[in-house]
Amino acid sequence: MPDQAKLNETGQLGAMPNTSSAAYAQKSRILSGFDTFASHVTRWAGTPTAFCLALAVVLVWAVTGPVFGFSENWQLVINTGTTIVTFLMVFLIQQSQNKDSVALHLKLNELLASNRIASNRMIGIEDLDEQDLREVAAFYGRLAERAKTAGPRKEVHSIDDEEAPPPSIAIEGASRAA
Repeated sequence: MPDQAKLNETGQLGAMPNTSSAAYAQKSRILSGFDTFASHVTRWAGTPTAFCLALAVVLVWAVTGPVFGFSENWQLVINTGTTIVTFLMVFLIQQSQNKDSVALHLKLNELLASNRIASNRMIGIEDLDEQDLREVAAFYGRLAERAKTAGPRKEVHSIDDEEAPPPSIAIEGASRAA
């Protein structure tokens, strides 16, 4: 039984790791340090202080243009500086975005798993390929149309309805959770 691989000795699913202490993050000091650094930098980069600092750098650069005769080297300074900052910020922002995305998916998975009406097939749906996601989106589009025609009468529907995309779309892990 593949499900039993996830069961502990007592026959129950394992508990969520305790994230309330720093001990949880000590699995990899490098990744933990990078994550902390990326979070701090991306939060700071979105502040008015960071914007004003960047604006000041550009204004100082623009004001020094006549001093340097608007030379190619003068232009190269701002081009090189902005290219390097942009290149590095892409990785930092992506790290923070990935972390936020995973946290959001986990929260949604918990809501789906705890709701008796919601289908557990939707847990982990972010792992589907593009075509499967389009089929699921089309299903929900049909549900939206159905809701419009139903008027004030409320109906409860799920991906488990007979009109839902075929079971091949269900993810292996999600169908086991059902």
